[in-house]
Amino acid sequence: MTSMDDVQGRICVFTGSRHGSSPVYTEAARQLGSELVRRGYGLVYGGGNVGLMSVIADSVLELGGHVTGVIPNSLVSKEVAHRGLSDLRVVNSMHERKALMAELSDGFIAMPGGIGTMEEFFEVLSWAQLAYSTVLSRHGYLARLNDSIQSLPNPRKRNFCYSRKTLWEQETS
Repeated sequence: MTSMDDVQGRICVFTGSRHGSSPVYTEAARQLGSELVRRGYGLVYGGGNVGLMSVIADSVLELGGHVTGVIPNSLVSKEVAHRGLSDLRVVNSMHERKALMAELSDGFIAMPGGIGTMEEFFEVLSWAQLAYSTVLSRHGYLARLNDSIQSLPNPRKRNFCYSRKTLWEQETS
């Protein structure tokens, strides 16, 4: 298994505790995990052993990559904390979770998820407005949201949602 000394950076992935409505999301999570390892990045994520969270974590681990999970104590049993991680950090609150995930990460990727994923995404988006982070999305998952935000009065006139071949060799849609 890769140690944190061997990775060139850490990417935080926000995604769901369920597999979602399409099998393409599960495959995208596997591909992202593989690509992170191939490029020498460690994964930071919500620490769960369920849904797309477990898919990406397991993908990174199977390839010998480093995975840091951050999970609030109240969700350890509800989300069934992933006990096979390189590093599992249990915190007291969701607020502490987001703060620690941000502190540990060099970049952010939003994948399909629910309200929690969107809430985490919006916090990172507000930091991105201040040039603290970049948010990536796949399969157009956040494209309409990006369009909506761009239509707000006086938005920063830059897209925050990238679906280019940024982390993957090939686009899958």
